[in-house]
Amino acid sequence: MRILQALPALYSGGVERGTVEFAAELVKRGHESFVVSNGGPMAEQVRGQGSTHLYMPIHRKTPASFGQILPMRQLLQSLKPDIVHVRSRMPAWIVHLALKSLLASERPAIVSTFHGMYSVNPYSAVMAKADHVIAVSNCVNDYVLKNFQVPEDRLTVIQRGVDIDAFRQRAINEQWREILLSRFPQLANKKIIMMPGRISRWKGQLDFLKAMESIVRQRPDCHGIIVGGAEPGKERFLQELETERSRLNLTNQVSFLGQRNDMTNLYLLADVVCHMSTKPEPFGRTVTEALASGTPVVAYNRGGAAETLQACFREGLVTPDDSDAFARTVLELLDKPKQEVELPERFLLRAQTEGTLKIYEKVLAEKGARSG
Repeated sequence: MRILQALPALYSGGVERGTVEFAAELVKRGHESFVVSNGGPMAEQVRGQGSTHLYMPIHRKTPASFGQILPMRQLLQSLKPDIVHVRSRMPAWIVHLALKSLLASERPAIVSTFHGMYSVNPYSAVMAKADHVIAVSNCVNDYVLKNFQVPEDRLTVIQRGVDIDAFRQRAINEQWREILLSRFPQLANKKIIMMPGRISRWKGQLDFLKAMESIVRQRPDCHGIIVGGAEPGKERFLQELETERSRLNLTNQVSFLGQRNDMTNLYLLADVVCHMSTKPEPFGRTVTEALASGTPVVAYNRGGAAETLQACFREGLVTPDDSDAFARTVLELLDKPKQEVELPERFLLRAQTEGTLKIYEKVLAEKGARSG
């Protein structure tokens, strides 16, 4: 199959990483893989893994983006993909409008993924216009059924999968550790409490600082790390976090590591990983990655992250927005040895890949039946 994935850009985030990993899996299985986006640091990874990245500014949520309809139409005509998999609303609109001027015989099958609980309005409704819709968790599936007109037979839950082999190493690279500690010497001989995720208010970094104030008061040997970059437009919130860190007297107890590409080692370095989104997150990729690494996770009991912990690590669940209870749970887990956590098959990358390919085959068969 020839598959084109469309998303706004390739900076950081679960959608972006999932797209890149899935593209690599497609190549491994002998399919032709293309990704169209406004580019970003991960575009080179796409190319390095055997896919083709196509630059197109389809990321802005403004009317100006509709100037990309004709270029998208030309791309679809020249590329002739079997499947276009849209992973965000603006790219989905551009693809949707580009297809209108193509003959039915020239149109690829369209698959969309609801990566989140999108606002209920005409702009979001384009994601429901695909030949088949994928929801990344049960809570997203229920949300789509409740708010968008998608028949149940055109909606499938496929959890975003983790490449287990990438996270199951059991020893930190010592050269990596030395380099990290040379840059962040304050981490040496500390219990590391890690908060991964891009810098964004709803990701819960403010709650993390509040919990860390309580944790270090009881365990001065703990150090918090916030791992994730500030995307364009989020720099002001990063400054707010730094100010709050100072206000809470945590300057020497919490470090900002910025955007990283060494998460496998960071999960192993961490003693506990935190997930504190202030609203239900569709999936919570860092939860499955940390558990696959054998590192315990503490998370608010809501959204897709909670679905993962309910399935395999219930002791990490905390009442939403209770930072004091969160701190207590972190402290309890610090005193327990790390343990192997068996992730259900549905949380693995191979299950995601196989499930998605079955959807592709289904929509192509239905398209062939209609044209025949």
